[in-house]
Amino acid sequence: MIVTRLRQIGLLLIAMAIGAIAFIQMFERTTESWPASYTMLLCIPAVLYLVLWGLTVKFQPYASQSIMPCVLLLTAIGVTMIARIDQSMTTQVGQRQLMWLCIALVLSGLIIVFLKDYRVLRRFSYVSMVVGLVLLLSPMLPVLGQEVNGARIWVKIPGLGQFQPGEFAKLFLAFFFAAYLFDHRDQLAVGGKKILGLQLPRIKDLGPIIVVWVASMGVLIMQHDLGTSLMFFAMFVAMLYAATGRKSWIVIGLIAFAVGAVLAASVFSHVGQRVDAWLHPFSNEQYNKPYGGSWQLVTGIFGLASGGMVGTGLGQGHPSLTTFANSDFIYTALGEELGLTGVLAILMLYLIIIASGFIAAMKIKDGFGKLLASGLVFTMAFQVFTVVGGVTLVIPLTGLTLPYMAAGGSSLIANYILAALLIVISDAANQPEPELTSESFQYEALAVLRDKELEERARATEPIARPRTVSAASANSYDVPDLSDDIIDRTHQASENTSSLQAIVDTTRHAPGANDFEAEARTTPTGMLPTLPSTPPNPPANTHRSTRKHHGPRHGGARA
Repeated sequence: MIVTRLRQIGLLLIAMAIGAIAFIQMFERTTESWPASYTMLLCIPAVLYLVLWGLTVKFQPYASQSIMPCVLLLTAIGVTMIARIDQSMTTQVGQRQLMWLCIALVLSGLIIVFLKDYRVLRRFSYVSMVVGLVLLLSPMLPVLGQEVNGARIWVKIPGLGQFQPGEFAKLFLAFFFAAYLFDHRDQLAVGGKKILGLQLPRIKDLGPIIVVWVASMGVLIMQHDLGTSLMFFAMFVAMLYAATGRKSWIVIGLIAFAVGAVLAASVFSHVGQRVDAWLHPFSNEQYNKPYGGSWQLVTGIFGLASGGMVGTGLGQGHPSLTTFANSDFIYTALGEELGLTGVLAILMLYLIIIASGFIAAMKIKDGFGKLLASGLVFTMAFQVFTVVGGVTLVIPLTGLTLPYMAAGGSSLIANYILAALLIVISDAANQPEPELTSESFQYEALAVLRDKELEERARATEPIARPRTVSAASANSYDVPDLSDDIIDRTHQASENTSSLQAIVDTTRHAPGANDFEAEARTTPTGMLPTLPSTPPNPPANTHRSTRKHHGPRHGGARA
């Protein structure tokens, strides 16, 4: 265990060292000095990361330890590039990003400490739905909602600034989708007609996907936000496929998305402009458009291409030439100064986080945990794909931000909460199986068997109602079975059950920690178990360590 902990803290320290070297190299090349304002701003997140690691080891000891070092390295690279762009544009976005990082780490630590059982989120499924929809539609409020660059996705709170509520809405909607699909997975998995070798769902089961499709189209219509509506719909379709295992849901989702995309491109001008800029980015007409053209996209592509294989080096490129290089186009800025090798390494870090989340989803036996982990991981993977695909001309631009790297407090905090939830779920998935010789397991087994014995005895002694007007001879003439043999058989089964229970007690006497049960068994008549109450009492006080260690969804037990 000590070697494992040393390896885990070693990964975290290596990530910190890479981030520190990147900061030092960048400032030496841009300002030839170390700015004093960044000294404290970098030390506080480093200490908070170490505290977060200690809290994870104490409260989530079996959690995946590869998630947090990858998140730290991605954040360090992103903040370094944001600070580098600040040097060219004389802004202070990097310092604000470090402040948001501190808040995100504190919230992640609170989740790791207090969310000991993620299944409690299932109790608030409809509350999560209401909160998610309120956050998703809050930018439409007349006073709080703010429209930036044609998209109404911001909420401005006086004195606190503005934030993007859609980033938090995806978490609450993931909670609701996981609980809803877990409760209705049997109905949704029932197949209908089979067309072209594909088992389609029943017509009455298409209601959920129609509702979500209409809601996503509503977000697109009211807020002019293609990225959020696309992510919202794709997350539900992916979780629906994970719950039912039917490929027909994916086909229906793709068809519905294609129909919605064609309608949106033909009806809404901003969606059509993005599609035209994607199809003809290098045409003079699209490049010279004053609004909605391809100038930003082409500039980012040329910056990405100028990086080559190894890049120009931190501080030696011109990433600030691209508009929104520290947020929407931070991937192209990193490609210019880190090259193809650097951006592939960044994608590898994302792949490690996504793989860790899917491994936890496959290991855990709780259906709600599987759906929740799958939904959260797919949301992150889909967001990375849409951002990278948008700036590399694979798909049209969607306006989403790159998790952990792009400037913005809303995205950073929401994705850190997502990582903390994955850590909690992975802890439940990696917990070892319970030891059959532990005192608590023996105590619980004896309590369950005692309840079964009492139930069998109650069945054996139930009075059997016979018709008063029917005699034994007439009963035989009507082929009424004689129930006296059944009473003898039930009594015999109860006695056999009692004998088997006594054999279990004799076996556990020789197991470690069985003295307490043996002392109580001596005071009872032969062949009888110690009298237990109808509700099993709490386990002995000296078994607290074992019960804390082995409870969890891994073996189906419920946490207190």
